[in-house]
Amino acid sequence: MLHACRPIRFFTAIFANNFFWLPLNMNTVTRFIPFDSSDIVEMCLQDTALNKEQQARFLSLFALLKRQFGLEALDSLAQIKQAYRLRDPDSDLLLPQIERRNHSHENFESRLVALLNRANFDEVSQEAIQESLGDSSIFKVHLNVDFNQYEEVLLYKRGMSVRRETLSTLFGLRKQTVEFINFDRVLIYIRMHAQEGSQPKVLLRLFQNVPRADLEMLFPETQVGLRTIDKLMIGVPAVISGAVVLSTKMGATLFLLGSMLAFYLGMRQEPVVLDKTALLAIGAGFGALGGYVWKQFTNFKNRKLKFTQALTSNLYFKLLDNNAGVFYRITDNAMEEELKEALLAFYFLQQKPTAVSAKQLDTEIQTWFAQQWHCKLDFEVDDALNKLARLKLATQHANANWQALDLSQAVDTLKNKLKDF
Repeated sequence: MLHACRPIRFFTAIFANNFFWLPLNMNTVTRFIPFDSSDIVEMCLQDTALNKEQQARFLSLFALLKRQFGLEALDSLAQIKQAYRLRDPDSDLLLPQIERRNHSHENFESRLVALLNRANFDEVSQEAIQESLGDSSIFKVHLNVDFNQYEEVLLYKRGMSVRRETLSTLFGLRKQTVEFINFDRVLIYIRMHAQEGSQPKVLLRLFQNVPRADLEMLFPETQVGLRTIDKLMIGVPAVISGAVVLSTKMGATLFLLGSMLAFYLGMRQEPVVLDKTALLAIGAGFGALGGYVWKQFTNFKNRKLKFTQALTSNLYFKLLDNNAGVFYRITDNAMEEELKEALLAFYFLQQKPTAVSAKQLDTEIQTWFAQQWHCKLDFEVDDALNKLARLKLATQHANANWQALDLSQAVDTLKNKLKDF
């Protein structure tokens, strides 16, 4: 099990009066295609000398592919929602005591993993999670995460970029620019311990723009603590002011109490007379001490509350979806990724007069993105070609090379296939 108790950085106005985000996506490589499918179409049309008739067919092909993958996405969404409903902690439906089929945890998890893979999410390994828990941060607040309360924890990310932020320190007198690795999307999967007679509940959270070093802030029931320097900032002034209180406000009280103790220990002959004046002095002294202790306790709670509010503020703006709502967004992401991959593979294939290898196609597409659009991609050419083969828009020859149908045949093929839906 993982255990976390380490500092975390908060990117809020509490700590920084002036800050900005600067994505440097061109410095990282990802299989996620960071463009909308409609933009991909325009990029392709601008890059080739298609005549008006060919352009119209290519747009028709795009519309048909979008419909095809949209229908497949609806079917996938229905299946994963059905697999999740017994594990949904937000469900308000009654669950009759009937024998259920295909509701195993493995069935749901395999569907979720497949969906995330189609949406080009990558699993964050346990080693990477441990490494992120040990990373240092700029503003340090201890977060305590007890992973023993969870049966299983998985994290998936999509898109990784280097970002830059300008922070103000020393009460705004000094500015510092820091760079950090940012995950553009993070999905957290938490399987709780099963209650007797019921399926284990599964929590799903989808976040955006999460620094790699701050993954533990995403977990529920995270406890916020104070680092050593924060305790010193409270403790040192408390000790100094406490000494002042003891020497001034409680001087008379301590003298009376010391005299009484000395009398009872036989170190003083004359008894202490507790008259009205003495009682008032003792009461005033303890009142001052009580007020001082309460003030220090309030300072501690307020400082801790400030960090808790910073954590809440960050999560509010980073959270995209919860539980079953995650499926709608991820399914839409998966549909977009599959559409873009198939469209790009077909576009580059149909321009070739002869069949080409998958490796050649992969290199050409990645070079096109790097040179024309300043974006480094790890294009999943095999997955894209398999989609085209499944839809009968491309064929693989005996020599393992691939060739696409011409635009007219591709449009007719998709139209005939969609008649079955």
